[in-house]
Amino acid sequence: MRYEGNIFRPPSEAYSLIVQVTIGCAHNECTFCSMFKDKTFRVRNVEEVLEDLDTARRRYRRVERIFLADGDALVLSNDKLMRIINHINTLFPECERVSVYGSPQDVLRKTPQELKELYENGVGIIYIGAESGSDKVLKDICKGATRAEIIEAVRKIEESGIKASVTFISGMGGRDGWEDHAVQTGIMISEMEPSYVGLLTLMVEPGVPLEADIRSGKFQVLTAEEVVAETLLMLKNIDVKNRTCVFRSNHASNYVSLRGDLPKDKDKMIAMLRRAMKDHNMLKDERFRML
Repeated sequence: MRYEGNIFRPPSEAYSLIVQVTIGCAHNECTFCSMFKDKTFRVRNVEEVLEDLDTARRRYRRVERIFLADGDALVLSNDKLMRIINHINTLFPECERVSVYGSPQDVLRKTPQELKELYENGVGIIYIGAESGSDKVLKDICKGATRAEIIEAVRKIEESGIKASVTFISGMGGRDGWEDHAVQTGIMISEMEPSYVGLLTLMVEPGVPLEADIRSGKFQVLTAEEVVAETLLMLKNIDVKNRTCVFRSNHASNYVSLRGDLPKDKDKMIAMLRRAMKDHNMLKDERFRML
């Protein structure tokens, strides 16, 4: 297997075979993100990807899941993606799921028929970083997509049969915008009803553009207690009705670990957050938070 630079994957892909089909991220302008800042985006030669899959087949007896990296593998045309997926299906008949990162723009460029083709050939999950439901926050962090575009993209994924796993970031609105961020994110989740929601908490790594805003005072990072209050307000504004939404806020960056299915476990998670607001011993120590 050949890898270039640091490799990133969603937490749920911890035991997946990771294969780079792109290097870096096509957008790569989000102010909070350092993941691909050291890479110049390019699409890998498909023949190289197929060779890597051949190598993996010789090395591993059983591969049940495959994650196509880097930042937005869905940027590839369906012709290229299907060459890779067909090779996976031939080499790894035991593979239960192929998954990818995809930007909202990637999804919206695909036709419903193209997404359906991916689903019918083994793509089970598309991971989308929404970060916030607030158009102001999305503009401030240079997300490159609007609230309406993200909602449309997630609905489009779910309608194809593929499950959408959407990530949001607590604290992304800062102290000035936390209420707007919380309320609009909750409403957005209600409107798009993804199969999965993952909630991380903002951690600012050295060198990202957001760091300069923090130093200047333009952006103020929330305290742990403020993050809990924001998460509580967000949950209050989630009202999914048509499907079960698996909700997870158990990433290493989070102050309080939440696991539940919406709408069933909404009240239970709200009660836990209210307890944490009174008992600060429930909050993860800053020393143990990580990305």
